[in-house]
Amino acid sequence: MPPKKVVEEKKVLLGRPGNSLKSGIVGLANVGKSTLFQSITKCSLGNPANFPYATIDPEEARVIVPDARYDWLVDHYKPKSQVPANLTIYDIAGLTRGSSTGAGLGNAFLSHIRAVDAIFQVVRCFDDAEIIHVEGDVNPVRDLEIISDELRLKDIEFVEKAKENISKLTRRGGQSLEMKKLKEEEACIDKILAHLKDGKEVRKNDWSPKEVEVINPLLLLTAKPVVYMINLSEKDYLRQKNKYLPKVMEWIKTNSPGDPILPISVSFEERLASMTDAEAAEECKTLNTKSALPKAIVTMRQALNLASFFTTGTDEVRQWTIRKNTKAPAAAGVIHTDFEKTFIQCIVYNYDVLKEYGDEKSVQAAGKVLTKGKEYVVEDGDILLIKAGAAKA
Repeated sequence: MPPKKVVEEKKVLLGRPGNSLKSGIVGLANVGKSTLFQSITKCSLGNPANFPYATIDPEEARVIVPDARYDWLVDHYKPKSQVPANLTIYDIAGLTRGSSTGAGLGNAFLSHIRAVDAIFQVVRCFDDAEIIHVEGDVNPVRDLEIISDELRLKDIEFVEKAKENISKLTRRGGQSLEMKKLKEEEACIDKILAHLKDGKEVRKNDWSPKEVEVINPLLLLTAKPVVYMINLSEKDYLRQKNKYLPKVMEWIKTNSPGDPILPISVSFEERLASMTDAEAAEECKTLNTKSALPKAIVTMRQALNLASFFTTGTDEVRQWTIRKNTKAPAAAGVIHTDFEKTFIQCIVYNYDVLKEYGDEKSVQAAGKVLTKGKEYVVEDGDILLIKAGAAKA
């Protein structure tokens, strides 16, 4: 008998499935969050105040995602309209010790974190007597532990509430399929709760697809991907050396292995943001350095498992955002919801192929233009032409 075919269990991602995902800038008070937001978005919130809770409501901005492929396509087609990909970023007010129990304005801040899909966590690694620290002194490892504990404690509260709600249903008993499903969900909630009470974050575990389906609707804070932004003084950023950095790296490696770590100087980025693009480029050249912000945006997109496809032509070059492993009809739906329902097929070739051959005619002549159906998984950098039927009235 032929060997039984092993069906590979499809990995389900933690988090919401949409393409319009949001990132929040999070940290303790006075670590450089609002200044980073101003620099990353070139938006002004006024002068960030030198005390906790300077930013009470999260501020929102969209930033353009730097992508050399998009720049090349715009230069190649010289279209009438050009639309790059963007990332939505929120500036969320500073956490303090006790936020999980509502200290200060903690509950409001934690609900704002709950509403985003990923976290830029800013960690202060600079000394400045003029910028007070909410804990009294600069100690980044302690700050990391405070934020980790506050988010985890709030998640325990969320999960205990979910446990209470589902227990009311399972106590009725019975042998129905619905009751079986509820009991499986309750067992999963017990497992999540034990994981959190053991001092671990939800994103740091290998959950099964069924378990992920239970986790995602809970919108847990510790399930969100994190990019650590290590805020250095300009001097330390330029010399790539900092007295706090070894202990910070050790803490992240132990407690959040695999999470991206980006050294940045928010004061340097603020200075660059006040210049014209030409002046900023000249300053970076003089100092033999570069802004960390483009890398931060690209890293966050990767942490969110986002990819891009393009639609091109002389009328418009546009970069569309999708989650990785998205099939062609769902990708078409990002352009217009009707296209997903009426999808017939797509004509596809990748940006790398176009760049190699130089133009569409050469790509076609080389037999590199493919026609794909509903099961095609769109690859990062694909250039698509969607064919869809007429939408039903």
